[in-house]
Amino acid sequence: MVTGIVLLVIGAVLHLAPWLFNWFGKLPGDIHIETRHSKVFIPITSMLIVSIVLSVIINLFKK
Repeated sequence: MVTGIVLLVIGAVLHLAPWLFNWFGKLPGDIHIETRHSKVFIPITSMLIVSIVLSVIINLFKK
């Protein structure tokens, strides 16, 4: 139930205040390759930040 509530709050924030996360995906280290026929986006830095934040949160709740 806690996971559901957290997901609901995150969804509401993304819906009501999308400007809070405009920086996500535009960080240095995120790779954007755009050609005439295709687009490739590899969010290396953004995913590292997400991984670190989730690791810290999970470790806080384990103790």
